[in-house]
Amino acid sequence: MHPERTDGTGGGGLLIPMAWLYAEYLADEVLLTGDLMEPTTLEYRAGRDALALTIFLSDGAVADALPAARVDELRLLTAYGTAWRQWICERLDELDRRAAPGSPPDPGLTLARAAWRWLEETELLAADLDTIGAPSWAPPGRAEEEAAQVWTPAWQLGLPLGHLAVHLY
Repeated sequence: MHPERTDGTGGGGLLIPMAWLYAEYLADEVLLTGDLMEPTTLEYRAGRDALALTIFLSDGAVADALPAARVDELRLLTAYGTAWRQWICERLDELDRRAAPGSPPDPGLTLARAAWRWLEETELLAADLDTIGAPSWAPPGRAEEEAAQVWTPAWQLGLPLGHLAVHLY
């Protein structure tokens, strides 16, 4: 499904996960263009990994840049209310089923799985949008600010960040 290249030494050479690396590069470009967050933050990484997974697992060839059709596809896949998490799990399982028994693991898929594990297992502190009420005239105290935050899986922050960046691309 995703082309891989070797280092040119012949059979058994080092497999380079070009499809995954290119998906990460495109995700990085989209996020940097949107200029929504500092690239050194965990939230940025969550957005990049969520977008890279979406690009890597979506069908279709990747061109030098994201053509309009691909941008529209990314908007639909990352939209609020979509079953993105379920779609990611299904696509990863499908790629596992397609793998030939006894063949070496696909290095791109290995990196995609590592990104997905990080997105699922890492929790980031974020604003609890369900408890934030109408703004008051008094400035909130530190205790109120901390009470309005919850720990959430990284993908739940990264997905909306990636979606917004795709809209700004």
